[in-house]
Amino acid sequence: MNELSPIQSPEGQPPTESRRRKPDWIRVKAPVSKGYQETRKLMRDLNLNTVCEEAACPNIGECWTKKHATVMILGDVCTRACAFCNVKTGMPRAVDPLEPEHTAAAAAAMGLEHIVITSVDRDDLADGGAGQFVKVIQALRREAPNTTIEILTPDFRGKMRPALEAICAAGPDVYNHNLETVPRLYPTIRPGARYYASLRLLEEVKRHDPLIFTKSGVMLGLGEQRLEVHQVMDDMRCADVDFITMGQYLQPTPKHAKVEEFVTPKSFGAYGAVARAKGFLQVASTPLTRSSYHAGDDFAVMKAAREAKLAKAAPKIGIAVV
Repeated sequence: MNELSPIQSPEGQPPTESRRRKPDWIRVKAPVSKGYQETRKLMRDLNLNTVCEEAACPNIGECWTKKHATVMILGDVCTRACAFCNVKTGMPRAVDPLEPEHTAAAAAAMGLEHIVITSVDRDDLADGGAGQFVKVIQALRREAPNTTIEILTPDFRGKMRPALEAICAAGPDVYNHNLETVPRLYPTIRPGARYYASLRLLEEVKRHDPLIFTKSGVMLGLGEQRLEVHQVMDDMRCADVDFITMGQYLQPTPKHAKVEEFVTPKSFGAYGAVARAKGFLQVASTPLTRSSYHAGDDFAVMKAAREAKLAKAAPKIGIAVV
């Protein structure tokens, strides 16, 4: 455990023991590059939201400099209030009908080889927002046919089956849905969701289309125990999840869940080694890992790993690998 360190709150109040000073291994420089400014302007011009900004991602400077951005569709207001998330909560505005075309235009303008599309929760919509995901995928296929598509969806509470059927039919390359934390912490960290419902969603994606890569992630430092994290890995593998991401939870504001521990890079490396031993095609486990961080490079590695796995199995089961 790191010692508590005094810091100033945003309101200028005296420091409290509820927040911890970030260790050197997760400190990042403020974004100032030309590439960052160009990406920011493009998002503004197309009226697009990004999870990079809304979730206060520490990697925004690096990613936007490289002109990689994770588009957040369905607005910037979420219908839930998770204890870890910095996205605004309230009653969302109407869905923007131009959002799919604008997202495709952004992908084309940035020349993206791989794009990640996520969203807020939209429990107010009859389909949970699944239809907008479909429209975005279709627009990307038209306007940026060489771009591979990764989606990071909510759990579509109460609407999961029809939502998955529609989205899987649209054919994303990667389907990501984050478990976020261990089951024991759901009531306080993710009260609007259910662990086993999220796990079932990932399992259902594979049942609909085994060729879609599945991906999920957890945050560390919220008070989880090592064996609990190992059990989450086992649960993911039982659901045939291909790719696991593990990163350090960072407290966005004093009102959010506090950081219980800054997990060391060595510990992240150990978790990664365990995950690889459990059979994931790809593992990303560092303090700064986030769901879409280096997503394009990771997709290429994951795709190659599956091809190698199939090639190795082909002689044993008598199949042809194409």
